[in-house]
Amino acid sequence: MADHELWDEARTAAAERVEASLADLDFVRLVFGDPHGLARSKTLTAEAFRTVLRNGMNFSPGPFVFDTAHAVAVDFLGDHGIGVDEIAGAGNFVLVPDPLTFHPLPGGDARTAWVIGDEYLRDGSPHPLSSRAVLRRVVDRYTERDLAPVLGLEVEWYLTRRLDDAPGNTGNGFGLQGGAPRVSALNAGYQFNLDAYYDTVAPLTDPLALHLLALGLPLRSMEHESGPGQVETTFAPMSALDTADAMLLFRTVTKNWCARRGHHASFMSQPLLDAADPSGWHLNQSVTDLTTGGNLFGTEGPCGGLSPHGKAYAEGLLNWARELFLLSVPTVNGYRRLAAEHTLAPTRLGWSEEDRSAMLRVVGRGAAAHIENRIGEPCANPYLAVAAQLFAGLEGIAAPAAPLEGAGAGAGAAVPDGAGLVPQGLREALDAFRAGRAARLLGRPLAACLAKLKESELRRFDAWCLQAAPAAGRVTEWEQREYFGVY
Repeated sequence: MADHELWDEARTAAAERVEASLADLDFVRLVFGDPHGLARSKTLTAEAFRTVLRNGMNFSPGPFVFDTAHAVAVDFLGDHGIGVDEIAGAGNFVLVPDPLTFHPLPGGDARTAWVIGDEYLRDGSPHPLSSRAVLRRVVDRYTERDLAPVLGLEVEWYLTRRLDDAPGNTGNGFGLQGGAPRVSALNAGYQFNLDAYYDTVAPLTDPLALHLLALGLPLRSMEHESGPGQVETTFAPMSALDTADAMLLFRTVTKNWCARRGHHASFMSQPLLDAADPSGWHLNQSVTDLTTGGNLFGTEGPCGGLSPHGKAYAEGLLNWARELFLLSVPTVNGYRRLAAEHTLAPTRLGWSEEDRSAMLRVVGRGAAAHIENRIGEPCANPYLAVAAQLFAGLEGIAAPAAPLEGAGAGAGAAVPDGAGLVPQGLREALDAFRAGRAARLLGRPLAACLAKLKESELRRFDAWCLQAAPAAGRVTEWEQREYFGVY
């Protein structure tokens, strides 16, 4: 890494502190977020990590070529068609630890730490398929303008009790998922924020909250949502990269924490559970002007609304929404939440101060004004979902466009042919992604790779539907097997 000068001064100093702490650890879990937003890792002895910290570690590119069920979606032995020579023959890439993300994990029998790595090619250049690199590039564009994005997470998820220890391996294989975990609900649900229902999840969520705080995550609240055992977790505002890193750590730690206690946590948007209400991921966002320290979206006085810059940012989000929608709702299941029967779901492209059916909701007044984007599903890749928002918003600020028809505060009318509606399925979102300008954000290799991964997922789902003929509009067994366990 010294040869390629991959660390700045802050990371170099952090690496020295990490190195000094390794004598008090047994293992280090070296992690990166794959294109699906799942944490992939290797667990190293602390002594082995001492060398890896300075030199990086070889990783297989498998997570770049497998779809959500581990089917090969990118032909790494033939014409892969994504423009990354190193993929041919499944050659290794190098994962370089980011010392600023080093966290000792509280508890456990072994003293273990977690650290996120950045993916690089062997020549020291950022890997074209790296999600974290995409977000870094977007943040750099803000920095060049003396701007800094600020984001807040609101994440809904399901906490259930495992009914058995069956691993779900029967019938499993490449492109074939075995049975989903068998679970039961922790309460009846549908008493929003009822204290008595929170008490049914508190034996897990309260110690989990303390665990997250011990990791240094800026946790704000644990709340009971509408569904049976559905929890919402919120965090204080963070920088862009910290937000995405926190989301990856939070989801991974939450699943592991609950599993070790005989429970199952899932960030699948709508599980195949009786009376399940869909889960969403609301991303609150604003931009700080580094020259003044003020909120770029804020207005003088408590009158409400958005500044002209805030409105331009919102129009950017709307202008790019359909082309980048795949990055916020990347699974077949995620579109169940966007159906018309879910009255609080963001079904139309628009922004409003209070209308929760709009994609964007303006929250706060005066200097505290910010935008809440409500479209995301909780299992989306956090780096790509955040990068898509910030990229589109900055495009709006840099080159303001005319407001979209049907958009704007209080707008309710749909544009003809459904153009004012969010995509209604993964196929529609994938078509818009392929036909649009996504490569301007992602680069052509990652855009091509994601299209292949999602096409493989859709092809398997369509084939299953042809054989099983499931009831229209209902969550399928295929979705439960595909997403409930892993996500």
